[in-house]
Amino acid sequence: MKGMEININCDLGEKSELHSIENDPELLKIVNSASIACGYHAGDNETMHSTIKISKKNGVSIGAHPSFKDPENFGRKRINLPEKEIIKLIVDQYNLLQTIADLHGEKVTHIKPHGALNNMACENLELANIIAKAIVNIDKDLIYLVPTGSKMEVAAKKLNMKIACEIFADRNYEDDGNLVSRSKKQALIIDPEIAKKHVLDMVKNQAINCLSGKKIPCEIDSICIHGDNQYSLNTAKLIRHTLISNDFILKPLNNMKKFN
Repeated sequence: MKGMEININCDLGEKSELHSIENDPELLKIVNSASIACGYHAGDNETMHSTIKISKKNGVSIGAHPSFKDPENFGRKRINLPEKEIIKLIVDQYNLLQTIADLHGEKVTHIKPHGALNNMACENLELANIIAKAIVNIDKDLIYLVPTGSKMEVAAKKLNMKIACEIFADRNYEDDGNLVSRSKKQALIIDPEIAKKHVLDMVKNQAINCLSGKKIPCEIDSICIHGDNQYSLNTAKLIRHTLISNDFILKPLNNMKKFN
């Protein structure tokens, strides 16, 4: 795997009563790509402006992080919506972010659904197809950032999209390849050293490490570090350092060879 390109992404600009953005400026010095909240689960115009501004300064590529309109639950409540409304959610949130990005001379280059919308699409091929088609109709050159091995990856491959497959540095996996639910105590990995080993094993083996010890072969282009726990900054620093010292080449999604 020496010399392999890899990306570190983080969900950012998620200011809300449930989440602080105090680490965002420091995280933006570490990660390569930022998935920015578009105001539906968290964030607002001010956070979109500031996150894009700091991303630009640090050479970090930007993406939209669309969610159900559910600020009360930080976008983590499952909501069943008709196809038309799902498409509108994706398009409206992309447009909100791109309108602000235009003011900074920047382009939204990827889309990554958030929370329950993402989790539901991982399991449900019909929903995954709806989201994938919505993104292709916005711009076929948009990179679709999806959990590796998910129904979202299956749907995106059918449409021959630009797909970046991600793993989660700070989350445990079930045997079906989906994330352990946040309602369970083993969902989060809060020790940066354990997260580092978890990531390095997965990237080197190109396989998901399940909580049971099972390994599922997969493609890995990107590593997601969540900014919503107190250990995220240390985890991000440690993972970046570990990848570089293991001869991985860190790049923003839109600069990776596979997309150019």
